[in-house]
Amino acid sequence: MNHLSSVKHVIIILSGKGGVGKSTMAVQITLGLHAAGKKVGLLDVDLCGPSIPKMFNLEGRDIHQCPEGWLPVYVDKEQKIGVMSIGFLLSDLDDAVVWRGPKKNAMIKQFLSDVYWQDVDYLIIDTPPGTSDEHITVMEALRAYNPDGAILVTTPQAVAVGDVRRELTFCRKTHIPVVGIVENMSGYVCPHCSECTNIFSKGGGQSLAEQNNVPFLGSIPIDRHLTMSLDTGKNFLEENPGSPAVEAISHMVTRLIAIDKDLP
Repeated sequence: MNHLSSVKHVIIILSGKGGVGKSTMAVQITLGLHAAGKKVGLLDVDLCGPSIPKMFNLEGRDIHQCPEGWLPVYVDKEQKIGVMSIGFLLSDLDDAVVWRGPKKNAMIKQFLSDVYWQDVDYLIIDTPPGTSDEHITVMEALRAYNPDGAILVTTPQAVAVGDVRRELTFCRKTHIPVVGIVENMSGYVCPHCSECTNIFSKGGGQSLAEQNNVPFLGSIPIDRHLTMSLDTGKNFLEENPGSPAVEAISHMVTRLIAIDKDLP
């Protein structure tokens, strides 16, 4: 069945480097779009590190089938946020997924074809770091549906920015548009005096965006409450109004929605 044809916007979250907070950004973008009144699906294709179920406090939940295919696991009673991850298929949360490329690719294709998203406004796809088999499989499978493109996540350090620069090259070679670049861990805002300290430098993501003529979606500062929210599966945006990180994420989502309105 062609379940993706009813999805209005498909956005892939990419990074050439692990540890930059890619899954964190995927979750916050999902929550931000939901706060903006959108119905959102989040597909976790990081098969070896499926962290999305824990970030939504969905560990231990089961996937159910309907005549149309697999139903996503819903975060809310209104079924406005649906999640799909291999984490729901593991009998033990500590099990390692030790698969070769062909089996990984088959699983990703099944996720893309068999999940019944039911007319979501946005489908966010969280990918593993790098430019490997999984990414090529996602790109090839999605090309027929004209995805909006990719959001690239980086941190300010030169090493991380260099890896994301290679990810830009990957997007060009696979003909996937770049929706924008996000600079995560961009400074630490002191909870007492609100002064921002640039622990990992600053501005690398914005410079990269300007050099490559792609939108810069914003800089997200480090916030310990964000880490705590992800560990406990709570909604960071709802529980921390006024936080500089919440304001930055909300601005990023507003920019994303505005860019999508301008797309053909």
